[in-house]
Amino acid sequence: MPTKKTAAKASPARKTAAPKAPQAPRAPRTQPLEAAAAQARADETFRRRLEKNHDELRWLYMELYDNGDMFAELCDQMRAYHEARGAKLRVLDAQREKDPDWYRTRDTIGMMMYIDNFAGNLRGVESRLGYLERCNVRYLHLMPFLDTPADRSRSDGGYAVRDFRRVRPDLGTMEDLASLAEKCHERGISVCMDFVMNHTSEEHEWARRARAGEGEYMSRYFFERDQSVIDRYTRDVPQVFPTTAPGHFTYLPELGQSVMTQFYPYQWDLNYRNPRVFNEMMYNFLYLANQGMDVIRIDAVPYIWKELGTNCRNLPQVHTIVRMMRLIGEIVCPGIVLLGEVVMEPDKLAPYFGPVEKPECHMLYNATTMCTTWSTVATRDARLLRRQTDIVSGLPKEYTFLNYLRCHDDIGWGLDYATLRQWGMQEVPHKRYLSDYFCGLTPGSVSRGELYNADPVSGDARFCGTTASMCGIEAAGFEGDDEAMANAIRKDVTLHAFVLTQSGIPMLYSGDEVGQVNDYSYHDDPEKAEDSRYVHRGRFDWSLAEKIDEPGSVQQRLFSSLSQIEKTRASEPVFDADATVWTKDYDDPSVLWVIRRKGGRELHAVFNFSDEGKTLWMPWKTTCTDLLTGEKDDVASFELPGWGFAWLLV
Repeated sequence: MPTKKTAAKASPARKTAAPKAPQAPRAPRTQPLEAAAAQARADETFRRRLEKNHDELRWLYMELYDNGDMFAELCDQMRAYHEARGAKLRVLDAQREKDPDWYRTRDTIGMMMYIDNFAGNLRGVESRLGYLERCNVRYLHLMPFLDTPADRSRSDGGYAVRDFRRVRPDLGTMEDLASLAEKCHERGISVCMDFVMNHTSEEHEWARRARAGEGEYMSRYFFERDQSVIDRYTRDVPQVFPTTAPGHFTYLPELGQSVMTQFYPYQWDLNYRNPRVFNEMMYNFLYLANQGMDVIRIDAVPYIWKELGTNCRNLPQVHTIVRMMRLIGEIVCPGIVLLGEVVMEPDKLAPYFGPVEKPECHMLYNATTMCTTWSTVATRDARLLRRQTDIVSGLPKEYTFLNYLRCHDDIGWGLDYATLRQWGMQEVPHKRYLSDYFCGLTPGSVSRGELYNADPVSGDARFCGTTASMCGIEAAGFEGDDEAMANAIRKDVTLHAFVLTQSGIPMLYSGDEVGQVNDYSYHDDPEKAEDSRYVHRGRFDWSLAEKIDEPGSVQQRLFSSLSQIEKTRASEPVFDADATVWTKDYDDPSVLWVIRRKGGRELHAVFNFSDEGKTLWMPWKTTCTDLLTGEKDDVASFELPGWGFAWLLV
């Protein structure tokens, strides 16, 4: 943990009463003895967990805030939320305390989705759980569903939260959410949600009261009159969206002041130097955990703490806050997993896992390997991906990465340009090449998509598109080219096989399993037209899902291939999280050769990142089992088609 910090010792304004504790069911005097005994056991469980973590939590809290009254209130509220936690969730907590690696099993396949796009609302998702089971999904990430402004152009896709305790009305209610979570648990599916800690919508009650001039609520944000202070932030702090939302503050004429808005003008940054903000957001966290959430994705983690004179990124106080959040979870709801959204290189991500003896996040995104994979697709050069794989594999096995090809967001080309320069590739030309390639402007490219946040001055841009469209399924379908379609499907499956080869949790984006392509209709929607990320956020096409049993259809070929490799991964111990992983230095730069070893068995996972078929040679002739066909034979060499892969178990 970080050493002593120079944090502001803010005291909360006491104009408002302390939060009302959640109502816990209190047993009447005539209750059966077994109910009283159960309550006593629950009380003892809380006491034990609090006793184990109290001293560290208090030390961190007092170091940051030096406010004993607010810490005492936090402890009282933790007890209240534990008492309000449902009996089934308490049972789940106890099971997961005994098996803390429950979320790291090799049969865990994740899927992320927008509720409305997939099935209309929460009840609709509940009615489709059978389909998700058929997709082998055991981890369901529901994209932001909390209440946001009705004007979608000011909702940031759900990340501008208006009320942390209310579901967006068109999606359902908190009761619907709890029902869905319970039904998922009955099927062995865990549920993930986004918790937006960094900011609120300008329509949040706190923001509305701050805009009205109430000092208690103004202190929960960053208000500034002094232009020189704003200028210092502008000088020292990188901009998040320099072209679509430039600047760090938004002026409010009714107050004659500016408020910090690092993401969008309608999202006000929260001031975690105020302990009232931390406490209230932790109460929101515990409330949502009590609805049955299993994984809480902390949005924009590096931005949480702001300090004048710094770049307001990755400050030590952020780690203190995340560590406290981990401790609070272990006291109240130890079944919860924290997933941090930290977009940096894996070796720089490591501090967000925390030291093994004092952990912070349970899981982090492996964004760099994702974008390096797509760079490899465009260049047919796997050297950087090989290096990236070795870096990730060299980190402690306790670290769990979430691996993916696509998510709801754009792809930013945050590659290792220091290494690329050693191979004669320069950053700006390389980024421009990638943008052109994936937009289908480069000769031979089969990718289709659109740029996001393109900067005409620097030439920098991010990219948007579905996996299927990036792999050529869209282009092949438009052209009616059967051979091109076969190649595109094979590329799609191979890239997913690489994701499943990595240690960690493989995550699919809803629609990838049926080859859903880009949806350009967002151009006709005024609330979405300015945000090209909606090109890969289209409604799930259920007519495609109906074709997964139609022999020879694109959907059947893709769905069955993905299902095969997912089930294979689940059945083979060599894919366990504690396997040893490294890459073989093969002399063909378009070949990525990954080796996983566990219990005296080795998996040779070999990927051909080129259009041409290849003959590949084993290090020595040996008996191998092809996990895709089940065939066992002595192998000295083997063939891979263009964009093909092999899983050979030695």
